[in-house]
Amino acid sequence: MKEAPVIIIGAGIGGLVSAALLSARGVPVMVVEKEQKPGGKARKVDVAGHGVDAGPTVFTMRPSLEAIFADAGAELAEHLDLKPADRIARHAWDDREILDLFADEQRSIDAIGDFAGAQEAEGFRRFSRDAQKMLDILNEPFMHGSKTNPFGLMRRVGWSRVGKLLAIRPFQTMWSALGSYFKDARLQQLFGRYSTYCGSSPFETPATLMLIASVEARGVWLITGGMSALAKALETVAANNGAAFHYGDAVKEITVSGGKAKGVTLANGKQLDAQVVICNADPSALGTGLFGAAATKAVDAINKDKRSLSAMVWLAHAKTDGFELDHHNVFFSDDYPREFAQIASGKPPDKPTAYVCALDRGTGGWRQGEPERLQVIVNAPANGDSHEYTEEEKERCTANMLHQLSHCGLDVKQPMAHQLVTPSAFHRLFPATGGALYGRASHGWAASFLRPGSRTRVSGLYCTGGGTHPGAGVPMAALSGRIASQTVLEDHFSTRMSRPPVITGGISTHSATTSAMD
Repeated sequence: MKEAPVIIIGAGIGGLVSAALLSARGVPVMVVEKEQKPGGKARKVDVAGHGVDAGPTVFTMRPSLEAIFADAGAELAEHLDLKPADRIARHAWDDREILDLFADEQRSIDAIGDFAGAQEAEGFRRFSRDAQKMLDILNEPFMHGSKTNPFGLMRRVGWSRVGKLLAIRPFQTMWSALGSYFKDARLQQLFGRYSTYCGSSPFETPATLMLIASVEARGVWLITGGMSALAKALETVAANNGAAFHYGDAVKEITVSGGKAKGVTLANGKQLDAQVVICNADPSALGTGLFGAAATKAVDAINKDKRSLSAMVWLAHAKTDGFELDHHNVFFSDDYPREFAQIASGKPPDKPTAYVCALDRGTGGWRQGEPERLQVIVNAPANGDSHEYTEEEKERCTANMLHQLSHCGLDVKQPMAHQLVTPSAFHRLFPATGGALYGRASHGWAASFLRPGSRTRVSGLYCTGGGTHPGAGVPMAALSGRIASQTVLEDHFSTRMSRPPVITGGISTHSATTSAMD
């Protein structure tokens, strides 16, 4: 009798990592994805015949991804063309003042000294040291470990070292902590922006999130083909290991019988049996009943006031002039508190900070004077389930964004091919989120412990993805996929904890684009 597979709902980064790792252990895996391609938020959108990345663009924590590929029987470098970024990002303000941060810390110290003076350079040195300490404390016990609570974290760190946990400053806001390092408001703004990497406000997140700066300082890589190339690589590895992929059909319901997940029912009515179900959707999709009433008790839905940020994402193919773009660029507003206050009130900011990814810069895909692919992100409220953005609002948001870029020295020339993705569009792509792109906001000292873990309250039903522990972003989603696969192996496939030996002649695999549905 054919063994029922582990069914993974969704081919986002977390689901793909789980598929690659489980299939490498000989576990039968089927990934069911409602879209036609893998990637989830790591997707491309066609803009006048040009594929423009519409999701995450910053690739960090390469060693963690290399370890995942190795455990799946592959090498990261054989599947992806990666180039280390010499310049981490370029930053600009209204007065056309520019500050670059570099992979080389001393170059960043020197640049900050030239930009804001020796005192601020010394503040950056202290900031970098403390952010590194935070990362060292939390990297293995929290980020690479399964979900835990504060006492569990203390045990992992070691009772003799509990005092070190105070160094992560969980009870101080990020913005307040930054004031102890920098007197220059521009630098507070620059390093406060790291809180938005997990969709949160620097005025409400704990200072612990300073560690994101240290993650980035350890290395940023540019991927030829963008982040969707990572998704494709993971799909290929999983398929080579025997995983089946079924695209274009949504899961309507998770079948629960006797308190245990037993399979799924597709929107077309077809029922699929499973040994285990892993949900790579936002956890709120479970909690709000989008996968059936029986699965609602698996995890709690996220209250609307606890959602992370959404975004206005402007995708374009256009010529630029004036400002010399790098791959990653940030154009800051002149009033950060006002910007986040407007978002908290449910409105996109009228003078927004804008992140610009010049997708063709640094990868050899652009020549001077040619049009280029741009992704521009402006933070916005996650109200996509309660507010449909009108054409007039879209035009106003676009005009505000372009004005901010121009004010900082970047002119995007007309005519241009472009489109705007709004929170309401994101909500349709990722139901039950309101367009929130990072799950639960990281506001308050306990927020990191409140994300769902891989195990749920329904036996045989697990979670993975950026909305689960350890957090949002591509590296964290990948780690969640690893944690989910380890948990499933421990709970259901203990005899497969070691990788099976290679069989001469290879392993027969299903196509990555077709499914073994019968």
